[in-house]
Amino acid sequence: MQKLFCLTLLISAALFPMSATCLAQETLPTQPAAETKVRSFEFRYGATIKELPAGAQVKVWVPIAETNPQQSVELKNSASPGPLNFGRDAEHQNKIGSFEFAADKAIKPKFELVYEVQRKTSTPYQDESSNGPKDETRSQKNYSRYLKANRTVPVTGKPIELLKDMALPADSAQKGRKLYDLVFEHMDYDKSKPGYGNGDSVWACNSRTGNCTDFHSLFISLSRNQSLAARFEIGFPLPTDSTSGKIGGYHCWAWFLSPEKGWIPVDISEADKHPEMKDRLFGHLPPDRVAFSTGRDIVLTPASVAGPQNFFIYPHIEVDGKVWPKEKIELDFSFEDK
Repeated sequence: MQKLFCLTLLISAALFPMSATCLAQETLPTQPAAETKVRSFEFRYGATIKELPAGAQVKVWVPIAETNPQQSVELKNSASPGPLNFGRDAEHQNKIGSFEFAADKAIKPKFELVYEVQRKTSTPYQDESSNGPKDETRSQKNYSRYLKANRTVPVTGKPIELLKDMALPADSAQKGRKLYDLVFEHMDYDKSKPGYGNGDSVWACNSRTGNCTDFHSLFISLSRNQSLAARFEIGFPLPTDSTSGKIGGYHCWAWFLSPEKGWIPVDISEADKHPEMKDRLFGHLPPDRVAFSTGRDIVLTPASVAGPQNFFIYPHIEVDGKVWPKEKIELDFSFEDK
């Protein structure tokens, strides 16, 4: 409906230039502002494990937020039933926290990590590996893992049929914008169909609906097929109309690599929900979020019985060597602006 409304505005502008233009000035996308905004806040990441049998051996893995070019993060405090240890997955180098304990009536199976975060506006950036000569072959070598398929993010097959007979520019940034526009037009943000939220590019292509994982998985499939290194990033959104409160769930976005401009961020699902922000959300993300992990098919450390995680944002818990049901994990995420 929102996309249809925007199309109606464009048609009206063609028929009635003066009156429609006045309306369009208030509703059509605006270009990103030049200034960088910063948001400082405390973020609490917690959960309670329910219905544990007495004496059960419990293992817990959680993603650990870290400082990166878009955010400064400090883990200020943590409380857990067992000692908190840290490691990294071999492929993406995400920091992973883990602890284990024996279930006991005297131990409340609850844990919490408290962070202080300062997040700035995300814009294209060059990191250490993408600095230097603007050589696409060099960039592909450094980021080969972001050109390969994941289990639910293929680089061939059904999703690539969307590119049939489509002319794409040679310039990498312009090519990324074409793919961004393609996903924006192909999909609608809709969580009513069973199967959404798994970040399955084929499902997203067929259903033409989904949430942020589905939008950005399709974008990543298309990008990688076109030799654009692209990576998945996931964390939590912060509301813009309040300074504290509970966070209901995760949010994700994507980055693709331009040898000329560096890593460029996109948030297509938010653009779909707010089409007036479409231009702004290509190459420019507001600071109302915090990132926790990067990549797909993440292998936990220490090793888990479950195998690679499709993506890693919520706690992974195993009890007596079996994956604990999600329904028996009460999540508790909140924030407070500083």
